[in-house]
Amino acid sequence: MSITIADVAARAGVSKTTVSRVLNGKGELDMRTAERVRQVIAELGYVPSARAVGLARGRTRIVGMLVPSLTWPWMGEVLQGAVDVVESEGYGLLLFTCNRGEESMQQFASQVSAQSFDGLLVIEPEGTLAYIEQLHSRGLPVVLIDDRAKQPVFPSVATTNRAGGAAAAQHLLELGRHQPLVITGVDWFGCTQERLDGFRDTYAAAGIELDPRLVFEGDFTHDCGRKGVQQALDAGLKFDAIFAHNDLSAGGAIQAVRETGRNVPNDVSVVGFDDIPYAQHTEPPLTTVHQPMRQMGQAAARMLMGYFGGSPMPEEPQVLPTTLIVRSSTAPVTARHTVNR
Repeated sequence: MSITIADVAARAGVSKTTVSRVLNGKGELDMRTAERVRQVIAELGYVPSARAVGLARGRTRIVGMLVPSLTWPWMGEVLQGAVDVVESEGYGLLLFTCNRGEESMQQFASQVSAQSFDGLLVIEPEGTLAYIEQLHSRGLPVVLIDDRAKQPVFPSVATTNRAGGAAAAQHLLELGRHQPLVITGVDWFGCTQERLDGFRDTYAAAGIELDPRLVFEGDFTHDCGRKGVQQALDAGLKFDAIFAHNDLSAGGAIQAVRETGRNVPNDVSVVGFDDIPYAQHTEPPLTTVHQPMRQMGQAAARMLMGYFGGSPMPEEPQVLPTTLIVRSSTAPVTARHTVNR
């Protein structure tokens, strides 16, 4: 049987509170009493749990992180960035996903009730915002990463989605691509509208209005990229470029275009968004907008660490810039290549 704090207290002839004070260096204690308790701890081989010590000190030195799923292609980079900072500060990371829906959230809520962590990093799972707001209002420090719904009540770290969309448009315009097909992300994500607005406004500034029939709502999957291209072709629509709102859907679009016998990038140039490792291995390698995902995880974790150290949470979102990465999936128009059925 494991040795408990009650065993130490009984052997030393003191209360459990006294043993706890010796372990945590809290309160004034008689030196002889403290030494006796330490001697008993050594004799019994008692090892207090890190969580018990943390709770006694008022701090667990654990950071919680709530994410929708680990299958999202850029999730690993965000996690690594957060871990880099958390572990360097002597904290641990307790990770929660929503893979099992309500069951997952119940498990998460039980850990919240048990005060298992000092603060929370969140990539917002769908349908959880109201609950996260409650936790924040009750005093739990919360930082959002990739704040898709734009919630000013929370400290957050984001990236320049609108500027990224604009950079993709400017690149295609410079290549002479005037009839783009756009495959968006999920409509309720703030980043989807921002990427579309930046792209559309840049074309409009060049005197080109996007054909609304060439804007297809996707869901950030490889399959939606394929479907977007196929739907455009089935409708007899012409396009000479594709802007997909993430790299997976861009990869699906490339595949769909090539299966029709057209060439990427000469007949159709393709631009993605995210710059996940997959982007370098499409055929041809994908031009894309790089999101600083690891840096976003690091920045969010630093906000929490700073708060634990006594610094106030920032009132404005911290926004990290995107960067256009040009690879072989885009090329200038030569003899006016335009795909149609």
